[in-house]
Amino acid sequence: MWYRLFKYVLLGPLLRLLGRPEVEGLQNVPDKGPVIIAANHLAVIDSLYLALVLPRRVTFLAKQEYFTGTGFKGRFQRWFFTVAGQVPVDRTGGSAAADALAAATKILESGGVWAIHPEGTRSPDGRIYRGRTGALRVAMATGAPVIPVVLSGTDKVNPRDGRFWRFGKVRIDVGAPRYYPSIVSHTDLPCAHVRTATDVLMRELAARSGRHYVDSYAATFSAAR
Repeated sequence: MWYRLFKYVLLGPLLRLLGRPEVEGLQNVPDKGPVIIAANHLAVIDSLYLALVLPRRVTFLAKQEYFTGTGFKGRFQRWFFTVAGQVPVDRTGGSAAADALAAATKILESGGVWAIHPEGTRSPDGRIYRGRTGALRVAMATGAPVIPVVLSGTDKVNPRDGRFWRFGKVRIDVGAPRYYPSIVSHTDLPCAHVRTATDVLMRELAARSGRHYVDSYAATFSAAR
């Protein structure tokens, strides 16, 4: 109930007013069954716009710290991320990556929609950066299709260093599903195979967006490059 109230009443109208989202390709999202949404990452608000425009409920993985705060701010933040479709995952321990993949797999095995930004963090300059391989690992382990999604304009509505949201124009391009051969488990995947498939996906996002592709992780970006 809260998810729909949040989407259609509490925040959705404001997001539509600020970003005037224009969406193409929604017909590419299956009406039912497991789906992985793989999108580029420009702003914190990206996940909200994906939840707003996609016709099915979308679930994201979020670091556990968002759900463990205290006081009014902590409670509000926990409520906010919960109703926004986020699932807490501990990303600090040695088994963090495996735990995240297991959580994503559980979402898909229940027939849900899992959304992920393969870059792992916001792009520092708007370009598309090298992706982490988790999305493709889960796709190959579950047989769930991967739908490439390109976001643009969200960084204008929600600037990296801005304290407030602003008016802008958000565009969301939803590509056709990509299917990958299923394997028995995450550990059965040849590293080179999943790495190559991830690189192809990220280069496709770059091509669809008209942005340059950078073959290094966004977290290692240096302004001196």
